[in-house]
Amino acid sequence: MTVTSQNAGDAASGAGAGSDGAFASPADVERRLAGVRYLADEAIATTVFLAQALGKPLLVEGPAGVGKTELAKAVAAATRAELIRLQCYEGLDEARALYEFNYKKQLLAIQAAPADRAWQETHDDIFSEEFLLERPLLAAIRRAEPTVLLIDEADKADVEVEGMLLEVLSDFQVTIPELGTVSAVRRPFVLITSNAARELSEALKRRCLYLHLDYPAAERERDIVLAQVPGIEAELAEQLVRTVGTLRALEVKKAPSIAETVDWARTLLALGLDELDEAAVARTLGVVLKHASDQERAAKELGLRG
Repeated sequence: MTVTSQNAGDAASGAGAGSDGAFASPADVERRLAGVRYLADEAIATTVFLAQALGKPLLVEGPAGVGKTELAKAVAAATRAELIRLQCYEGLDEARALYEFNYKKQLLAIQAAPADRAWQETHDDIFSEEFLLERPLLAAIRRAEPTVLLIDEADKADVEVEGMLLEVLSDFQVTIPELGTVSAVRRPFVLITSNAARELSEALKRRCLYLHLDYPAAERERDIVLAQVPGIEAELAEQLVRTVGTLRALEVKKAPSIAETVDWARTLLALGLDELDEAAVARTLGVVLKHASDQERAAKELGLRG
């Protein structure tokens, strides 16, 4: 579900788009996301529209590789908004998510201050806007232009991070003790993704609309491949999707994502192959299966010769 700037501009300027790029209806969402090559079904289109219309964050949950992150990218492209991404991970803290002060610059300022200068005056100077380093959450809050804030893989962050998110997502404001409270001039469209590695708190979920994404039906995945890979024959795309479906059913360590299905299609075109026969699968299996044990299991199930 690759986003291109040309398609983004075309989609955002299409019929039904608001002057600020806002979606006019679920049908408008579906049409404009298709314009940036993200094929959204009715549930996706309706939920995205409601999240924008109600000004509420959208929590998108589902297995890795089903297009959660790409949905945020597509919404940003279709609405001509800036995408700001907070990638969550274990150990993420306020300094990396919200803001911190430039300590090196502060130290230099202290050293350069006149000896007879009052400490309070120096203190007030070094904890000013000039020394503030914005991180993704604060940057999104302070932007006056259309913004999509992607909080990616929130389930990977520590539970304490959710408390920090609650203030931001409840009131769309950030409190900086040295500078005061910064309130959003314009609310960003917030999309939170989760692979459900752990359960997110009920307090966080209450503030969000919810959308569950799973691997698409074979027909929709085929349409995604056809949209993403110009020049591929429909029959080959169907072969690919059927084979990927078989691989996912094997309960491998890492099931092939939609993006990897698309990569596999591009691989076959690059090699000049027009059929996914046994030899083609054996040559290119590493495009979709990234563990040796998964490849061994697939080779056995698919009857590939070594």
